Amino acid sequence: MPTNRRDFLTSALATGLTAGLVPAAAEGQFLNAPRHGLPGTLQERYAKLDAILKQPVLKRELFKDPVIIESVELLYGKKQYICRVRSKDGHEGISVSNAQQMDLVYPIFVRRIAPFFIGKDARDLDALIPAVTVYGSTYKLQSLAIWVPIATMEFAILDMLGKMANLPMSLLISDKVYNKKINVYQANGERDNSAEEVIEHLKRDVAISHAKAIKFKLGGRMSHTEYPAGRSEKLIPLVRKTFGDQMVISADANGSYTAAQAIPIGKLMQEYKYAFYEEPVPFDWYEETKQVADALEIPIAGGEQEPSTHNFRWLIANGGLSIVQQDMFYFGGMIRCMQVARMANAFGKQCIPHISSTGLGYVYMMHFISAIPNSGPYHEFKEFNNVLPYHCATSTLLSDANGAVTVPTGPGFGVDIDPDFIKKCTVLTA
Repeated sequence: MPTNRRDFLTSALATGLTAGLVPAAAEGQFLNAPRHGLPGTLQERYAKLDAILKQPVLKRELFKDPVIIESVELLYGKKQYICRVRSKDGHEGISVSNAQQMDLVYPIFVRRIAPFFIGKDARDLDALIPAVTVYGSTYKLQSLAIWVPIATMEFAILDMLGKMANLPMSLLISDKVYNKKINVYQANGERDNSAEEVIEHLKRDVAISHAKAIKFKLGGRMSHTEYPAGRSEKLIPLVRKTFGDQMVISADANGSYTAAQAIPIGKLMQEYKYAFYEEPVPFDWYEETKQVADALEIPIAGGEQEPSTHNFRWLIANGGLSIVQQDMFYFGGMIRCMQVARMANAFGKQCIPHISSTGLGYVYMMHFISAIPNSGPYHEFKEFNNVLPYHCATSTLLSDANGAVTVPTGPGFGVDIDPDFIKKCTVLTA
């Protein structure tokens, strides 16, 4: 199944670059932004991205009067972490955190993040997020140790502001809703099992989600030896043979390879017309990421583990990535994720944000995707845990018969947590 150099690049992309805006991808279509011969000099590209980073994200003009934060609480119940923020004039916002990570880092939220926001004007959220990293030298705890707590705080504030403005979160950071439904791809996260087992589990899960796109794991994760040996080389053609030419297929290496190892794997993926190749080398090997991208035509995706806006700036300006995948929690919330999506958009790159599976993180991702013009055609669906009692009046939050999930349209988060559950939670101190 040979492919040619332009199989992944559409003629519409050139038009989108001229206008500075990526056109919405057709169903099943991932745009491979040009990496070779990017417009302008490197310094001109950096200047363009720097100008984007200076643009405000939160639509502060929606709120005439100050919204002073009076209290911040972190609630815990049944292994769930819920942030509740209240303003001096009685408004309230709720967020549900990434429980897996917050279980380890909640003292940082309680000691460093929450105290900083007390007395601050929520309308200044764009400036408050970088400022909190300086408070108590919090930046020394860089990566998810600070960004998961900061995202948790930001989501609660956006929920509060959305309820005040009677708008969903998406319309606090965007002028319009770009996506009312999210087409899902079915992911398989297994490693250390046979290619045949992966195939069977994908078939089972696709039958439930009705997804028209799938993704599976390659390699041994962060340069560990793959087991069984040769599993990836066997899986790549077998998945295509099993699911046929109409299925959109991608694969995630989670940094399994060196550049020299990653390139032949990428060429095999190209041969079988895969949609994108995620994290072929360790996530912080920026030069090697670009080396792989330069050697292949398949779009390279990455950014799930990336904590730095500046590093995304490098990857975008230097053509290291065609698809940015900043995590809604690990990267610190919607404000920072929007900055990366805007930078990507300026150079014809798509945004397919990563989201962790605990809590209700998928809802935040849906709100974000609905707010950006350069989202990919499919996004990973993470099943919710059933511990947290919640209700959404505007969406089932489930994949429908067409493999799509409806984005909530209610104010703020658009999801209500059972008040009785919240009453039974403990307020955490550290």
